[in-house]
Amino acid sequence: MSTPAHRAAGIVTRGLAAGIDLAVVLAVMGGIYVGVLFLRLLFSPQEFSFPDANAVLSVTLFIGVSMLYLTACWAVSGRTVGAVTMGLRVVSRNGELIGWLRALLRAVLCVMFGFGLFWAAVDGRRRSLQDILLRTAVVYDWDPDLHAVEPGT
Repeated sequence: MSTPAHRAAGIVTRGLAAGIDLAVVLAVMGGIYVGVLFLRLLFSPQEFSFPDANAVLSVTLFIGVSMLYLTACWAVSGRTVGAVTMGLRVVSRNGELIGWLRALLRAVLCVMFGFGLFWAAVDGRRRSLQDILLRTAVVYDWDPDLHAVEPGT
């Protein structure tokens, strides 16, 4: 990962990517809400009313959508919408995709303990706490396809 195309991403770039991903998750949640409203209107137009806000349901939906989104993106391509926008990719230490299990564990850690990202600001190798625990790395990679980097190159 020492090649210029695969150097470790810094906290600012990673933070911007996370902000974009947050916007994507909120947009998906908004789409789900509008879809539910449409179905309620379609099946009971006479009794239709806007639902009351439910914090527990909203937080549960946010956690679920976030984990599903992050897991699927990282397992399939190593990239979320934010990562594509900022030229980043999540890879294993040997430069390959991290797989479904590690992607799920990373998503759980990132959603439930997002503050772990800030460790990348002080770590010499720009690793978050999630990266350290799961032996992953976030690298700059503008290529659409993953090109694994040989260790030591």
